[in-house]
Formats: sequence, structure tokens, C-alpha cells
Amino acid sequence: MTGQNAGIIGMGHSYPEGILTNADLEKMVETNDEWITTRTGIKQRHKAADNEYTSQFGTRAALQALERAGLEPTDIDIILCATTTPDQIMPSTGALIQAQIGATNAAGMDVFAACSGFLYGLTMVESMIRTGQIRYALVIGAEVLTKYVDYTDRGTCVIFGDGAGAAVIGPVPEGKGILSTKIKSDGRYEEQLYAPGGGTKLGTSHQTIDDRQHFFKMKGNELFKVAVRSMADISAEMVKKAGYTVDDIDIVIPHQANQRITDAVAARLGVPDEKVYSNIAEMGNTSSASIPIAIDECIQSGRIKEGTLALLTAFGGGVTWGGTVIRF
Repeated sequence: MTGQNAGIIGMGHSYPEGILTNADLEKMVETNDEWITTRTGIKQRHKAADNEYTSQFGTRAALQALERAGLEPTDIDIILCATTTPDQIMPSTGALIQAQIGATNAAGMDVFAACSGFLYGLTMVESMIRTGQIRYALVIGAEVLTKYVDYTDRGTCVIFGDGAGAAVIGPVPEGKGILSTKIKSDGRYEEQLYAPGGGTKLGTSHQTIDDRQHFFKMKGNELFKVAVRSMADISAEMVKKAGYTVDDIDIVIPHQANQRITDAVAARLGVPDEKVYSNIAEMGNTSSASIPIAIDECIQSGRIKEGTLALLTAFGGGVTWGGTVIRF
């Protein structure tokens, strides 16, 4: 069934004022600026305070996106919050944001797909708008990852930052909006990036806390190859499905995982560096928030304007990945 095209009609983003620099990390763990920059491209990351939490940033981003879309919270039919760092086990962060913004007509829920969560959310609401189930949606990527990193593990603690980005998705004219989108996963790579504690398998106990089982754990070298291949392949597939070639793409906005991954994906696709957006040096890896934050930065700076053809691609723990082509 084909009906109304769905596209982004308003964006917003938010992040903590607190900043953790590479120099700060040098005082906390055995590392240095050169080591971090060479391996990740990161110079700093935003870090939430002890009294700050995920839904706060998601709410601020959502309200900004609604204002720019010219809509009221009551116009929204569904809120999908992509997050791996919810406020609490239940209710969902999406439901909490629904209450905080006053979206009384919306259903609220979470999308749990790690760094690919925003693209998972886009893909889900695109079909709902196209088939007439809903008219307007909020897709939010919101994370407070710094509360889940082990500051004795230099391989992971240097990577992650906090923040949120939000998109209002609604009907757009023919030829605009989401032209192609696809999401995938492969649970066989579970232990490439995971946090084993806190669920029904290991639970929460003095032992799991002492064993640091509630922090993120990653096998970076193995993850790199899978990430590059997966992101590049699904990107090429979605560009072709949208009826374009890679040369037609005006801007590529990848998940900001690691600058080396971004460079390798671009090289594999044959995309010149000037077409690839990166903010990882200032933001670090904000998981599901990274793509919506980057989109909003590009809109505000003029890199994305009316008619821009953009390729979005992500890869995250699970493992999950996705690709989306959008005409703004």
C-alpha cells in the first residue's frame, strides 16, 4: 500500500553543559590525547551531571523540534524514543517524554537498537504515515552513556558522550522525504558490544556490581570490520533503491561511532570527504542520538537545505545497522 510520503519537518537537539576533555581523561585512566585522537577522532564529549538523566535531554530536543515544525505536542500521534540508557526499567522513556511535553494524544514507547535506534524509529514511523495509521510522529534518540562506562577501561571510557536529538516526522510532498530505508541485525555478534548485567540473565547483585558487569564492554577491533562492511553495503543498497547513484548524494551523515569507521565507510562507498559530516571530535559517540544531533547541526548551519539529498547510515550493538535516503 502506497500513500503519503513521510519526511522530517522539524529537528531539535540538546546536550549537557558539562564537558569531559581528553586532558580530563588523562587524569582518570592510562591514556593520552594522541592515543584517543588517533584511534577515535574524539577530542571531547559532553557529560551529564549526577542529577541529569535521559528524558530531560529528550524532552528539550522534542520541544525544539515541535516548535520548528510549527506543531503542538497534542498533534503528535506516536513518540518513539531510541535509547540504550533509559531513565529506568519501566515505564519507557518515550512515555516519560510524552508526559513531560504534554503529548496527550500520543502513544509513547522505546526503541532498543543501540546506535541504530534512530534509523529503526524512522523506518517504523515512515510505514505508519505512508499507510495512514498516523499523521505525525516524534522520533527521538536520547542517551546518557557516561553513566554506563567503566572509567578503568580506556578502550571504552574515551568514546561515549551524552545528548539527544529529535525529529518530527510527517507528510511531505511527492519526491520529498524518506525515499528508501532498511534496518537489519545479527545477534550472533552479541558480545562485540554489550552490557551483561542488570537483565534477567545475570540480574543485579553485589557480585555483578563488584564484577563491573553493568558497564559497556566492547571488542573494538572485531567490531570495526563488521561495522564498515555492514554500513557500506546497506548504504549502497538504499541509494540504488531510491533511484540514485552515490554521486547524486549531497551529504552523508553516518552514526558518529569512530572517525576511522566513518572514513573507511566513505572510502568503500567512494564518497569524497567533503560530503561526509562529522562532529565526533566535539561530541564523541552519543549512540542513538548521534544522527539526529548531526542532522540538526547541518540544518542550522545551512549544509542541509530544501532539496538536499542525504544518506544516513548507522551501526550499533546487537549488532544492528541501517540505511536511509532522504530528500529534504
